[in-house]
Amino acid sequence: MMEDLFIGKYCHIKNNKVFVDGKLAFAGEETDVLKSFLKNLYRFLKPSYNKFFKMDEISKLGFLATEFLLEDVDISKYEEDVALIFSNSDSTLITDNKHQESIDEDVNFFPSPSVFVYTLPNIMMGEISIRHKLKGENTFFIVENFNAELLTNHINNLFLTNKAKAFIGGWVNLNFHSYEAFLYLVSKDGSAIHSAEEINRIYTNIEE
Repeated sequence: MMEDLFIGKYCHIKNNKVFVDGKLAFAGEETDVLKSFLKNLYRFLKPSYNKFFKMDEISKLGFLATEFLLEDVDISKYEEDVALIFSNSDSTLITDNKHQESIDEDVNFFPSPSVFVYTLPNIMMGEISIRHKLKGENTFFIVENFNAELLTNHINNLFLTNKAKAFIGGWVNLNFHSYEAFLYLVSKDGSAIHSAEEINRIYTNIEE
């Protein structure tokens, strides 16, 4: 029989606002473009992590969401048993487009290795893992819409097969029109049972 897993904490970033456990934690200017919003969010959190500035925007978004999520959380107690299970619908579209523009013309063929390296969405998870010294399994799903059942089933399977004891799951997406990060922490600690129904509930639980 499977032991119960619980949702310990969750973070949602969208529309230039950050919500932690459903409550407003940070509000940027409504007119801020994403680049400015992320810079202001970094200044607010003060993580003192210089590698942040070389990341592409979707990696910065996932990184900052994780900073909020793990604030005041002792993730080190799980040692190497923390898995990241992320998803989105647009992969690394913005960075892919930037890379494509650099190789479109023979005359102006100047591909940048620092851009190209971020044309895989799992690089974001690598940045987060390095930052928090996480050495567990990483999985990134590309799906049309946020799918709580897919994430829940995969997390439960990893737990049942002793692949991990704690999990960060969710959705980090960026395209030309919008952005969103929704991450949640799953382990044996927490108050809400880990289920697709509960994930869907907290995904829409925002107190503005």
